[in-house]
Amino acid sequence: MAHCIGFAGYSNSGKTTLIAKLVIEMKQRGYRIAVMKHDAHGHYKEAAGADSSIYVGSGADAVITLSPNMIHTYEKRGNVSLEEQLTAYSHMDFIFVEGFKKEKHPKIALFRTIEQREIVHHLEPSPIAIVTDLEDAESYYPHIPSINLNEVGRIANFIEHYFGGNLF
Repeated sequence: MAHCIGFAGYSNSGKTTLIAKLVIEMKQRGYRIAVMKHDAHGHYKEAAGADSSIYVGSGADAVITLSPNMIHTYEKRGNVSLEEQLTAYSHMDFIFVEGFKKEKHPKIALFRTIEQREIVHHLEPSPIAIVTDLEDAESYYPHIPSINLNEVGRIANFIEHYFGGNLF
């Protein structure tokens, strides 16, 4: 069963960059990783001019793009739930979730500015850790572990420890 961990923060807080770096780090440690991104506003688009983009734009209910080592699926459905997708990818070691602030999985809060730190108050449940590059971050929320945004290895260690140490 995959371990699900979310990464939540406002725009430009570094979520995508951090997740991409963590995927590299965790793959080097031998884990199978899936990433699920919340597109709450439906802005996701295929590359302009690609065949799949044309099919999506024409109103197709499903477009599956197959390549030698990858599949991308675009399918219109009603009420797609994160829980359903987590079950579909339960064969992975970890599922990194970007967004989904109100879902109940454990989350790490990211912020890079004083204003962005308010994300901590908008997460349900409270975050299990804070990742930021602000100085003295631990003083903002002393009851929540704080890790520097640039210390990807420490963040990976925290995630492993949170889910029980050596996971193999």
